Amino acid sequence: MKLTQPEWSVMEVLWTGVRFSLGEITDALASVQGWNRKTVFTYLTRMEHKGLVRIDRTQTHPYSAAVSREDCARQERDELLTKVYGGAAGDLIAAFLKESKISQHEVDKLRRMLDEMEV
Repeated sequence: MKLTQPEWSVMEVLWTGVRFSLGEITDALASVQGWNRKTVFTYLTRMEHKGLVRIDRTQTHPYSAAVSREDCARQERDELLTKVYGGAAGDLIAAFLKESKISQHEVDKLRRMLDEMEV
């Protein structure tokens, strides 16, 4: 279920609602990707074969997401964690914290989460 960047763009549109027409998806992606109707249709068809998109050809709005954003994000996180940090979540978090500015609210939230975790 590895998504390419263009597939993420398509899924971001599909995750905003329940069902879409080809025109609605094309309109949403035109400003982001500059794709025409044929390109969007090709992506949707390929993504259906990968199990990412559902196409119900009996509907006027036949296109919907077949996978959740949460599942795709989880897979991306797991891949990054394994590939770059050898599965060490602490190292990943430390790297993000060293390179990013976070608010006091976010620090407090992280502390609460760590306190609540069973380690």
